[in-house]
Amino acid sequence: MRAVAAGMSDVGLQREHNEDSFVVLKEYDLFVVADGMGGHRAGDVASKIATETISEFFRTTANEDVTWPFHFDTNLSEEENRLLTGIRVANRQIFERSTRSREYHGMGTTVVGAMFSPRKRRMYIGHVGDSRCYRVRGGQIQLLTRDHSLINDYLLAMPDLTEEQKSELPKNVITRALGMQDQVVVDLQHDDPTMGDTYILCSDGLSGMVTDEEILKIVSTSSDIREACRRLIQRANERGGEDNITAVVIKIEAAELELEAKAEAKDPDLESTGEVAVAQPPSSANPGVASPPAAPAGTVPAPHAVPPPPPSGKLPAVSGPSGGKIPASSPPQSGKMPAASPPPSGKVPLVPPPPSSGKVPVVPPPPASGKLPALTPPPASGKMPAAPPVAPPTDGNASNGRSPPPPRVEPSRESGGEPSKESKD
Repeated sequence: MRAVAAGMSDVGLQREHNEDSFVVLKEYDLFVVADGMGGHRAGDVASKIATETISEFFRTTANEDVTWPFHFDTNLSEEENRLLTGIRVANRQIFERSTRSREYHGMGTTVVGAMFSPRKRRMYIGHVGDSRCYRVRGGQIQLLTRDHSLINDYLLAMPDLTEEQKSELPKNVITRALGMQDQVVVDLQHDDPTMGDTYILCSDGLSGMVTDEEILKIVSTSSDIREACRRLIQRANERGGEDNITAVVIKIEAAELELEAKAEAKDPDLESTGEVAVAQPPSSANPGVASPPAAPAGTVPAPHAVPPPPPSGKLPAVSGPSGGKIPASSPPQSGKMPAASPPPSGKVPLVPPPPSSGKVPVVPPPPASGKLPALTPPPASGKMPAAPPVAPPTDGNASNGRSPPPPRVEPSRESGGEPSKESKD
């Protein structure tokens, strides 16, 4: 779930300059509308201070090591604290500017801000003054904020006011705004959006000229959020355009990953490869079965399943290295294994050919004469006879640079087979 937004502001038909400001900070899912007030163009300064200060606070507090200028309220979530503190910092900046400069004395601004949390799937809303936040859901529109105006304060204290008494009260007097005092009370709330919900942040130049039912119809029939902003401002100007008009439209829609997951779930022919779902074409041997994906270059493909045996019950002939078939071998008539012939490639095989007797020798290879030494059977006692003494090296061994073999230790008969401490020269 994600929030996409668009905003638009217009001076209207009866004002000389625009004192409204808005900001759409997509990287933090932050959306703010401010409606400035004060003479000598001080209203636009106050509204710009509000939007710029809140945006800058969100950028600087993206790093968790930054110290916040106000105490962190443990009863509120991190998102609520962030939105609340940003509005309070903006209030202090406007108040300090108005007290230092006579030109900006008495300036102030209303503000309504919304922050969407994709992780919690929740919209946090904070406001001061009569700038509003609407929600359109299921063909109905609902006002989520309450105007901080004189007439609303009277209705809270005296809910039984007649229409005649209401008409006597001034409509454009607000009782709360940024910059009026060093501290400000901010109304905070949160809303749990559903897919397809639309939120509208606006100044009183829109809500005072266009009814809630008209806002609902325009937003519901617009092709996108930019067209909705344009049509809302156009309708306010058609009704007189008595004030500056600002609208920010926020649409809740599925995130890209959710859209991809839905697309894969709807198409059963897609086979996931771990990164991207790829549709495999059917193989030519079996048109109804999708062939496995080809292995990347330089890799060994995964082994396939063993095919079922043929109906005849006989295994097919195995192809040899040269492409021919290996003939069935028959035992030799002499009972001896034939001598191995050299391979066609001319390379020596890894395993040496067996001797002419057909038995594999256990002793070392034969000497240069080509005859095998006679093997004597073991004695009846079961003990191996003592090895014969080793002859000393001849001059030939010394002359060819080889070292004489070390003396062999002979077992002693008196010690029961243990090696003797004396060695023969």
